[in-house]
Amino acid sequence: MKISCLRTDLANAVSNVSRAVSTKASIPALEGILIKAYENNLNISGYNLEIGITTDIEATIKEEGEIVVSAKLFLDIVRRLPEEVVMIETDERMVTYISCGNVNYQIVGMSSVEYPDLPTFEKTDGLTINAKILRDMIRQTVYAVSENTAKPIYTGSLFEIEDKVFKIVAIDGYRMAIRSENVDSESKNRFVVPGKTQQEVLKLLNDDEDNVEIIIGQRHITFQIKNYKVISRLIEGTFLDYKSTIPNENKTEIVINTRVIINAVERMSLLNNDRIQSPVRCNFAEDEIKLSCTSAVGRANDVISVPIIGEPVEIGFNNRYLLDALKNTDTDEVKLVLNGALSPMIIKPVKGDCFVSIVVPMRLANEN
Repeated sequence: MKISCLRTDLANAVSNVSRAVSTKASIPALEGILIKAYENNLNISGYNLEIGITTDIEATIKEEGEIVVSAKLFLDIVRRLPEEVVMIETDERMVTYISCGNVNYQIVGMSSVEYPDLPTFEKTDGLTINAKILRDMIRQTVYAVSENTAKPIYTGSLFEIEDKVFKIVAIDGYRMAIRSENVDSESKNRFVVPGKTQQEVLKLLNDDEDNVEIIIGQRHITFQIKNYKVISRLIEGTFLDYKSTIPNENKTEIVINTRVIINAVERMSLLNNDRIQSPVRCNFAEDEIKLSCTSAVGRANDVISVPIIGEPVEIGFNNRYLLDALKNTDTDEVKLVLNGALSPMIIKPVKGDCFVSIVVPMRLANEN
């Protein structure tokens, strides 16, 4: 293999695909990236047997070929090269020569034969969606994906397409996040995408108006984002009937400025840390929300004046779960819907239903 390309393009590509590289793998090749030079394209791939990221960049191909090199070492080298044009050459002993200006490196590579093939699959369905919309949908739900591997199905989010509505649903047993968007699709489909895959997709998405193509198979999915492909397995299993878990009654409703409630909860959270998890107590009554938190390090109180419709209620929440839900609303005001002290609280827009967040309360001990 003998090629030349722009250092910036190469560094960006290697940086992005390296996120799918195993740091400690039983197969040494999986700690590397696969570089393939054919015709006018330089293809770079990273794969950890669960998620694969691959991309093509422009390059001048003088001799075709392929090699596997250490992802970390190669990225460190490319980032620090002094000039823009990089020359890369390999020989029959799998030695890779990297030159740029007056700088030269020789690093040991591996045969591409040792690199596992990225999954290929037959497309059974697909969806095209705006990149910014998909980014917002994932960001507003992925925080509620479970980290508990005892129930693998909830380490991913449900992607549901039905009646021209695309929904992403995440649940971990303590909170649930639902984000909906109208789409131009006649499909009816549901599948579960790993949370880790969504995090990698999120890093490649931006604010532009480009579309993302989602290619769906029986057991795999591909996100085509500009010149990148993120390939992932789907999680098999039965996802919770989330619609049946959303409370139907509305005993208490509050419309409140999102930043005001976030600031108040954050003030209460100062008394909590990784070792101390005391509930944030919220008393909704007489057009006031009285917040308090009592822990081993002290006590805090705050009061927010806001109109309250319906019954008074006192309820407690894990501060982190409540803040995650509030911070991912992306609206200036939110509606809080309560249904008693032991029923989950619903957080949703004042108008519409593009997102719904549900937070399960903590039991409160009696205070003197």
